[in-house]
Amino acid sequence: MNKKAFIFDLDGVIVDTAKYHFLAWKKVASQIGIDFTLENNELLKGVSRVRSLDIILELGKIEASQEDKNKWLIQKNEDYLTYLVDMDQSEILPGVMPVLKFLKDRNQLIALGSASKNARPILEKTNIIHYFDAIVDGNDVSNAKPDPEVFLRAAQLLDAFNENSIVFEDSVAGIQAANTAKMISIGIGEKNTLQEAEFIFKDFLQIETSFLEALIDK
Repeated sequence: MNKKAFIFDLDGVIVDTAKYHFLAWKKVASQIGIDFTLENNELLKGVSRVRSLDIILELGKIEASQEDKNKWLIQKNEDYLTYLVDMDQSEILPGVMPVLKFLKDRNQLIALGSASKNARPILEKTNIIHYFDAIVDGNDVSNAKPDPEVFLRAAQLLDAFNENSIVFEDSVAGIQAANTAKMISIGIGEKNTLQEAEFIFKDFLQIETSFLEALIDK
């Protein structure tokens, strides 16, 4: 049987923690005097915590000292973590579990490739960490997407070739990273946003097993 490497982003792909990031960033932004909207939040998808703060400060045309930046970064993460305390399997997005189970049943390789520094506790709280043969998160890489480092490292840990790797992403930066790595990119979300992806599905409920079989046999 063919073995492929299936690499999943976390936020907005497996779980909808994006809403918690938004609430935590909005709280920080309001303290600085910036009105941070859901539309603004789209700019932070797939972006590191440090770069996210820089984007928010740019939106408000605000200069800040490194000391203030560090304080806000710590505050944002502490607020975000409070939202994760009660997280459980119900937070997993629709259609994800059948895909994970299908790939596991077919003995395919599964990895996580996420910018989140809280990926492991989230996978543990949602009780799906055992599905993953490798986990690469924000603690393991120095370059944020669209740099492909997170996906290259995941493929390396799975001992898989890039061309045999398939990436599920919901951000433009993540799709660009997968494409740069010469991996198959699958966008989860809106077509007009993720048009650079090789395949696009609104959510995992639209992904049929025949499509996954075709990827495995490719």
